Amino acid sequence: MKTKFLYRGGVGEIVEKKSRFIAETAPVKSEEEAAAFLEQIRKKYWDARHHCSAFVIGEKNPLTRCSDDGEPAGTAGRPILDVILGAEVSGACVVVTRYFGGTLLGTGGLVRAYGQAAKAGLAASQVLEKQPGVELRCVSDYSGIGKIQYIAGSMGLTETGSDYTDVAALCYMVPEEQEREFRSRLTEATAGRVQPEELRRVSFAVCQGELLIL
Repeated sequence: MKTKFLYRGGVGEIVEKKSRFIAETAPVKSEEEAAAFLEQIRKKYWDARHHCSAFVIGEKNPLTRCSDDGEPAGTAGRPILDVILGAEVSGACVVVTRYFGGTLLGTGGLVRAYGQAAKAGLAASQVLEKQPGVELRCVSDYSGIGKIQYIAGSMGLTETGSDYTDVAALCYMVPEEQEREFRSRLTEATAGRVQPEELRRVSFAVCQGELLIL
């Protein structure tokens, strides 16, 4: 099953009736890491009135927390958390710092502003998709290389290595959901001469063409 996670944090900002809402995000793996990030933001924007936050850790039955930090109950932390949950992103902490602009926004205005700021923060971040996969090694004589590469390319697979001796060995990271198709197409294209060898099963993501083992 594919899941989304925060890989690299970012900064987004909106202005609502002269109040500045600055959203900073960070990948976190524990409640302690989220608390440390919040403290870091408090020090960075030490002169701000509010530092409202929320985080989501884990995929199944995730750990979630949110804080209004002095804003009216339910107007800040919960809207931020709802944005993270709505985006289906895990391992993420979002802190929205508010600099008061002199005009009261009201309950509805605060909910909208904190939610929009959280969205801006996530939009400026790098969110990746994690999925289970299997690394397969395909060995063939040189006449079969083109067929292997064509099938792998048409399926969008990431090559993880190659070795050329008296035969060619090409390795690919294959999403579990595509494993059966890949094996079947190789068998058909090579009349059964290429039987992929399983090297390992992992969770992985791809970032700008680079394979990340998680």
